[in-house]
Amino acid sequence: MAGVSVGAQMRAVIRRDLRVALRQRSDLLNPVLFLLVVITLFPLGVGPGPEILSRIAPGVIWVSALLSALLGLERLFRDDFRDGTLEQMLLMPMAVEWAVLAKMAVHWLVTALPLLILAPFLALLLNLPFEAWATLWLTLLLGTPVLSSVGAIGVALTVSLNKGGALLSLLLLPLLIPLLIFATAAIEAAATGLSPVAPLAFMAAILVMTVALSPFAVHAALRVSVN
Repeated sequence: MAGVSVGAQMRAVIRRDLRVALRQRSDLLNPVLFLLVVITLFPLGVGPGPEILSRIAPGVIWVSALLSALLGLERLFRDDFRDGTLEQMLLMPMAVEWAVLAKMAVHWLVTALPLLILAPFLALLLNLPFEAWATLWLTLLLGTPVLSSVGAIGVALTVSLNKGGALLSLLLLPLLIPLLIFATAAIEAAATGLSPVAPLAFMAAILVMTVALSPFAVHAALRVSVN
């Protein structure tokens, strides 16, 4: 019964946050538009040469994905902190970690799912070899939950600050560099005919570790920020 109760409350948190996200459509569209603008501008800036675009495609796509994810992170706990919902969440009868996990899942749905859908178009636009398309999709599937998990920790630490956006970027970007390195290494290996298994395995390990531990870190950070 306890498991059912926790599951029902998690679904309630997910439904609520999805409704809020759908009402704020500008916040919902900004990361996707930013991603498309950056990806579109790169061929204009470096030239349309297929060899150049193919070589820089993994880094460009992943850096753009990382920056677009940061755009949507600040609202993860911001509105809840302002209207008092965050304090109520910390007093909920279920473990706060489950509510945090539900909110991270919503952030992933509204920011990463469009990216996964657009991935083939982005790969085509930057002339990424077709052999690397599946690896690109896998790196995004494994890496975007890490962006949401690690980002939630940074947001929880800065939620009480009036202008925490710049500080949030300074906190998160160094932590996400290993993820960026492994993702681009996997895509480049697939594009050159090598096996991308090793970088993907490291990404999977990072995913399991961050998803398992980040809710506890977020809970502790929220306690400090709210109190």
